[in-house]
Amino acid sequence: MSSGDDLHGGCVEPVVRQERAEDHEAVRDLHARAFGDGDRVPALVDALRAGRASLAPLSLVATVAGQVVGHVLLSACRLDALPRLVDVYSLSPLGVLPEHQRRGIGTRLVAHALAEADSRGVPLVFLEGSPLYYGKRGFADATKLGFRPPTLRYTPGVFQVAKLSSYEEWMTGTFVYSDAFWAFDCVGGRGADARS
Repeated sequence: MSSGDDLHGGCVEPVVRQERAEDHEAVRDLHARAFGDGDRVPALVDALRAGRASLAPLSLVATVAGQVVGHVLLSACRLDALPRLVDVYSLSPLGVLPEHQRRGIGTRLVAHALAEADSRGVPLVFLEGSPLYYGKRGFADATKLGFRPPTLRYTPGVFQVAKLSSYEEWMTGTFVYSDAFWAFDCVGGRGADARS
């Protein structure tokens, strides 16, 4: 799920850092504005932050002149591989305030998120979103790479994965979202996801 395809634009130099508790309200507002879907995406973020999981969530914000203008969240999910379950991340949501979109902020957030996931030894990051946008940012069609999606409601190319340095060839199977994604009906291109 993403909002703010910032492929072109100005020379904004945002600061990317870990989200802090005092950023939560700004992040809620950002996603409400970026997705235009009321409280659904902000509530998903709250649930993913609070949920118990095998991997700690990775939540990054981009700031410009001290204002939170972008946010990305990586949260724990699983890959149901034949030998065993593998802890992986889902990148969702990615949002940028409408007035700051198309300036490279989302690209910068994705790059930082993937680098941090890699440094933590996480082998794979999955998402559902625009192949045109995410294909230029380190992701590829997961189905073509042998992964099975968690739902049949995906349009071709939307289910994507980034393989990181700790990935091993045996790590293939079915991607399994955490309960929060199902509880908020944020799987398979419905609602806010359909605009990715």
